[in-house]
Amino acid sequence: MIHFFVFVPMLASLLLLVTPVRWREEVAAFAAAVTLALGVLLWRGGGADLVSVPWIAALGVTYSVALDGVSLLLALVTALMTLVAVVYTARRIPNPVTMLSLILAMETGLLGIYAARDLVLFYVFFEDALIPALLMLAFYGKTHRMAALVKFGAYTLLGSMLMLVSIIGVKAIGGSPTFALPDLLRHPVTGAAQTWLYLGFLAAMAVKLPLFPLHAWLPDFHEQNHDSGVADVMGTLYKVGAYGLFRFGMTLFPDASLELRPLLMGLAAFTAIYAAWIAFRQSDWKRLLAYAGLSHMGLVGLGIFSLQPTAMTGALYLLAFQNVYTGALFLAAGMLQERVGSLSTRVGGVMIQAPILSGVTMSLWFASIAVPGLAGFIGEFSVLLGAYQVSPWLAFAAGLSTIAAAVYALSAYQTTYWQARPAGAVTAWDLRGTEWLVLGVPLAVCVVFGVYSGPALHLIQPVVRAILGGGA
Repeated sequence: MIHFFVFVPMLASLLLLVTPVRWREEVAAFAAAVTLALGVLLWRGGGADLVSVPWIAALGVTYSVALDGVSLLLALVTALMTLVAVVYTARRIPNPVTMLSLILAMETGLLGIYAARDLVLFYVFFEDALIPALLMLAFYGKTHRMAALVKFGAYTLLGSMLMLVSIIGVKAIGGSPTFALPDLLRHPVTGAAQTWLYLGFLAAMAVKLPLFPLHAWLPDFHEQNHDSGVADVMGTLYKVGAYGLFRFGMTLFPDASLELRPLLMGLAAFTAIYAAWIAFRQSDWKRLLAYAGLSHMGLVGLGIFSLQPTAMTGALYLLAFQNVYTGALFLAAGMLQERVGSLSTRVGGVMIQAPILSGVTMSLWFASIAVPGLAGFIGEFSVLLGAYQVSPWLAFAAGLSTIAAAVYALSAYQTTYWQARPAGAVTAWDLRGTEWLVLGVPLAVCVVFGVYSGPALHLIQPVVRAILGGGA
């Protein structure tokens, strides 16, 4: 079943190219729904055990896949938000077949990243997810999209090349017969070589966390993507650096992870504060959301780099559910732009004409700024609680970003939704049709997992204990 779960979206992406025009939107939605249903079935069955067969035997490359608690949770969130993105694309974007095809192709890349248990296979899916993201920006982006595309591609490809060198080095120096994770763990790299290989792997993951100073592509990427926010949802799901470090970095380079822990925790804490500070100065909703997401990923990095069970659990919880509320906020910004023709945070008075859209957006922001009872609180609180046990000062410093988040989010919200509507401004209509589902489903997920965190924590905690104990 795991193979269907990973590859059904890609098959549907190709099928769309030969499907009659009148059925393309339905086929895309059906494929996304089937993928989510398969993910739920895998979750009900306890995940998927390791399947490993030779792929390129002469090079030691295997097709090794599995879905445990952490990867299964992240894959389920990816499947859910992809379905939301597909539904909204069909409603918002004229002639949406290309966008739908790219979304589904990217979904396979993302699901493959979580399922891969072979380093080369992980690299293939890592790059496979990049191509649709670049094409979405190229085909549907705004005026300065090519500059944003070049910057995004340059950061990603540079990191990918360093990661590929590290992948080859891990096998060559360790003497593993294959690139499969279990074989690599049985043939570890030690000494200074481990540190250098870890730095190469870290470069690619830091771009996709992202982590300062390898974050510069992020604001331009979101600002120049299509106004609808659909491509931004998929870009948010592509923040897979933390998972790569958790799954491969901490297991293959344990000594280097411990040696560099103070430096990396400090860098993550700085990223959280820096991004929150920069967010204050943004007057464009997409740039504000980009920096808000960067600040959250700083907290995720703090938890991962701490190597402390509570903090790592919180980081993975936050990683999963920030994909939900941040992705939904990008779509809410797209709905705002559709109504008022602007992404400015100073349009004013939207609450009077679109109270439901305004209220749902505010609730999603409450999840983003970690209000208790919503999913963001559990992740951020756990990260700070665990990180405090490792470095109280860094935890305190990073904790300031949560206060800053409330200030920049609510300030921008006030000037957009509450202040007086300018004279002669266009009328902003409220939620219609599928928009209720597009924003309502993510909000419901944030509420459910903010109140009842048990199912997600039961998926995450055993894997965290196994990895910190030296397993995979």
